[in-house]
Order: sequence, then structure tokens, then C-alpha cells
Amino acid sequence: MIDILGNRTYRHLFFAQIVALVGTGLATVALGLLAYELAGQDAGAVLGTALAIKMVAYVLVAPLAGAYANRLPRRALLVALDVARLTVVLLLPWVNQVWQIYVLIFVLQSCSAAFTPSFQATIPEVLPEEDDYTKALSLSRLAYDLENLLSPALAAALLAVVTYHELFLGTAVGFLGSALLVVSVALPQAPAEPLKTSVRRKLTSGARIYLATPRLRGLLALTLAAAAGSAMVIVNTVVIVRSGLARPESAVAIALAAFGAGSMLMAFVLPKLLERRSDRSVMLVSGAVLTLGLVGLALIWSALAVAARWPAMLVDWFVLGMAYSALVTPSGRLLRRSSHEVDRPALYAAQFSLSHACWLLAYPLVGWLGARAGIPSALWVMAGLAAVGVTAALWLWPKDDNERLHHTHDALPADHPHLLEYGPEGQHAHTFVIDDLHTRWPTR
Repeated sequence: MIDILGNRTYRHLFFAQIVALVGTGLATVALGLLAYELAGQDAGAVLGTALAIKMVAYVLVAPLAGAYANRLPRRALLVALDVARLTVVLLLPWVNQVWQIYVLIFVLQSCSAAFTPSFQATIPEVLPEEDDYTKALSLSRLAYDLENLLSPALAAALLAVVTYHELFLGTAVGFLGSALLVVSVALPQAPAEPLKTSVRRKLTSGARIYLATPRLRGLLALTLAAAAGSAMVIVNTVVIVRSGLARPESAVAIALAAFGAGSMLMAFVLPKLLERRSDRSVMLVSGAVLTLGLVGLALIWSALAVAARWPAMLVDWFVLGMAYSALVTPSGRLLRRSSHEVDRPALYAAQFSLSHACWLLAYPLVGWLGARAGIPSALWVMAGLAAVGVTAALWLWPKDDNERLHHTHDALPADHPHLLEYGPEGQHAHTFVIDDLHTRWPTR
């Protein structure tokens, strides 16, 4: 897996991702402390609102960015967004009102909603071989998991010698490092759009392609399952550990580390596993395992004594981490397989937006259930939500994913690649066979 770092362009992009993630991790800790300083015991409500604002920005801004990403030089766009994020975090230490946090968080996350899909769409062009790209996806998953584990520890070490305001400076350094690494390499040019299209079509093209693709409809359903599992872990781990099990604060970190360790282990295993098994089978089995993991903890909660629940939870969280990683990591392969270079930024933006809509549903739902109905009820409902996602994916994602389909030109939009090749005169007469790359377009 490490051998792909021999590619200089990818190596610089990967380390740009690393330093930006570390900076973001420091900002997460600093933001919590800032919210507590401004709001006291209402800090949780402030952070919850900030998280909701983040998800709304992701859902709304990503399609807009994806629609117009090809109009700008890719490297200049990524660097400009890094500089914009750097500027925002330098302003955060100076805020003295809660509403200012909300405004800056919306701007910051809007920049991230534009940056991340454009960055992700660049990687398959830098690494055109599918095996190399699969390794890159696993490395990216590993980077996210390491950030979740190491950033809080780094923040704690820094807080021993600086105030939390200086943590925002560390975030700015991370974004600056990302910008410098991106500008140090030549990136593939974004392909020119073949036709002028309306604003409405540009804004919805990614979602239309996405929702017209059987395998991507299945991916969205499995993303709902992944959101159900991860939301349970992220939102309610502290409640389960501190209130349900009466464990100390350090046990919260141990439980989250178990989830992260499972995710990291799967990131190492997944490239070899995907050489022997299809994406569909791996992801469906992982979704089923995640669902059973949630059911298992719900049963354990009722059947075992409090003392026995702790080790069982650690094992369960480890399994959930493995299942979650196997669910979300292959998504880039499916997007790459379902797109041309010209529509790849829009498709990645659609995945970014639609997937975060799943988390926008799961986060408040699992938090409300845990607080009002109790942890067992939250586990059962999240297990049900995950089961719905897996069942829908089983139905939406054809088993024979490479089936060749017949369709006619009159079913195609004016900007379809085959109309550009064959011309409009054959629109109502020519019937041809397309491979799985183009089944994403509506057919008759």
C-alpha cells in the first residue's frame, strides 16, 4: 500500500491531506473550548448547532462547487480554498459572540465542501490504475483514523504550554502546509465541458448522474447504513461510557480508539480483499455486519450485567469500525468507474452532498433517541435504519454490475457523450450497446 507514495504528485497530495486533517483536529478541540468560554453550560448546544451548520454547508455548497469546478484551474482552486480556510481560522480566536462562530463555521465548512470533492476527483486522474487508486483510498481512510486518534493527544500536549487560542494558529499552519504542498506539484488539467449547459442542469448534473446509476443508488443506501452506525458511535459513546457504564473520562477515549483501530485494520486489509471479492459483496456483507453489531450491543445491554458490558462494548465498537471502513472506503472506486473525467468533479460533489445528508439525518435522530428514549432504543432504531439501507442496496445495486444494456439515443440528454460522438441525426434511430460506464444515464 505504501508503494504508491513513490508517485511524487500523489505523495504531495497525500501529505497535504495529512497536515490539513491535523489542523482540523486541533480546531475541533479549540472550538469546543471557545464555545465553553462563550456559552458555559450551553456549549453543547452551540457545538450541536455548529455541527448542523457544517452538514448544511456540505449538502448545499458541494453541488454548486462541483458544477463549476471545471471552469477554474484545479491547482489554483485548491490553493485558494486552503488560503480561505486559513483566513477563517485566524479570525476565530477574536470572536466574542456565539453568532460569530456560526458565521465563520459556515464559511469554513463551505470552503471545505468545495475543496474536498475537487481534491478527491483529482486523485483518480493522478493514479489512473484501479489497484493504485484502491491503495490510495485505503491510505486516505487510514489518515482519517489516525487524525481522530492523534489530534486530540496532540492538542492535549500543546495545551500544556499554550492557550486554546494558539491551537487555531496550528490549524492555520496545517492549511498553509496543505496549500504549499498542492502548489508544489503539477495537477492534471480539468477537462473542458463539451457543451454549454444551463445553470439548472449544471447544478443538478452530478445528482442526476448519481441517481441514474444503479451501483451509486446502492452506494447511497449503504451510506445511510454507515451513517447510522457511525452516528451511534460518535454521538452516544460518551453517554454510554459515562452514564450507562459509569466509567471515567479516559474510557471514552479507549472506546473511540477501539472503533478507530477496527477501521484502521480494515484499511490495511481492504486492498487485498477487493482483489478477490467484488465491491458489492464486500460492502453488502459489511453493512450486514454493522447492522448485527448494533443489534448485538442492544441485546448485550439488556442481557449482561453492567461490569460485563464494558469489554463487550469494546469488541462491538472494534467490529463496527471494521464494518464502517469497509463500507465507506470503496466508494471512490464506484465513483471513478461511473464517471468520465469531464463530469467527475460534479459526481464527487454529489456523493459528498448526498452522503452528508445521511449524516444530517442520523446525527440529530440518534442524539434525540439516546436522550429521550434511552440507549437501547437508540441502538434498535439505528440498527433498523442500517437494515433499511442494506436491504435497499441489495435491491438497487444489480448483482451483475457489468451487465451490458441496450438503449436508444432518444432517451439521452443533449450533453450525453454518445450524442457528441454520433451526432443528433441518429437520435431517434440508432440503437447501440453501452458498457457499465454509461448505464448511469436514464434509459428507456
